[in-house]
Amino acid sequence: MTKNHFIEVKNLVKHYGTGNIQVTAVDNVSFHVDKGSFIGIMGASGSGKTTLLNILSAIDRMSDGQVLYDSTDISEMTEDELSDFRQSNLGFIFQDYNLLDTLNIEENIMLPLILCRQKSSKRHLKEETERRVKHLSETLHIGDILNKFPYEVSGGQKQRAACARALINNPKLILADEPTGALDSNSSAMLLHTLQTMNQKLGATILMVTHDVFSACYCEKILFLSDGKIYAELKRGNAGKRDYLNRILDMQSEIGGQTIYDE
Repeated sequence: MTKNHFIEVKNLVKHYGTGNIQVTAVDNVSFHVDKGSFIGIMGASGSGKTTLLNILSAIDRMSDGQVLYDSTDISEMTEDELSDFRQSNLGFIFQDYNLLDTLNIEENIMLPLILCRQKSSKRHLKEETERRVKHLSETLHIGDILNKFPYEVSGGQKQRAACARALINNPKLILADEPTGALDSNSSAMLLHTLQTMNQKLGATILMVTHDVFSACYCEKILFLSDGKIYAELKRGNAGKRDYLNRILDMQSEIGGQTIYDE
């Protein structure tokens, strides 16, 4: 494995069904993810992007191939090992926030650390958790809502709280599934700036599934999926946002002239 390639996806295949009635959702997909990168995955409905994300998040099992995190092959893990792996290594940002209404914002952010039950003294764990929450909430501009409950704050604030929760455990990878899907344009722009901050200032590695061209412009690289395969890879390089957006639109047109929607 190359030094910076802490995730390697090799010849990944996912079939659904049995016998003659079988659908291939992911078809021999290979790519790598470097530390500190921000990668987008785009594709039309049925292209395989959600299935791919579920396999990378250790929620769904692959049919064939390998997914390696720092040379550790998750295909060889038991269900219990996969559960521990998700808690210790991955952070998740969902379209519908997935915050618990019975907990305030601070408690929601703390939850992954509490569930992980790190091997340290209770006092040390409490102090470290409070330090992490303070740092993340200040960086993501939600320090003034920590004592409020999810139903008392805006959609944009909920999603930034979800971002803080995803980062609290210092995960190796943040997986974002249509994170702007439930937000208005202003909140979407704020969230995308938040993801950019997470990536550039906090060192988070992010893999984001999106159908939205504006969201995709924040990614340094985009993988376009079609019929379960990687159709193309687009890197931003030194391109400006407008030029990058036009290149994304051109790629959509090349794939088949379809507007890219969520699965």
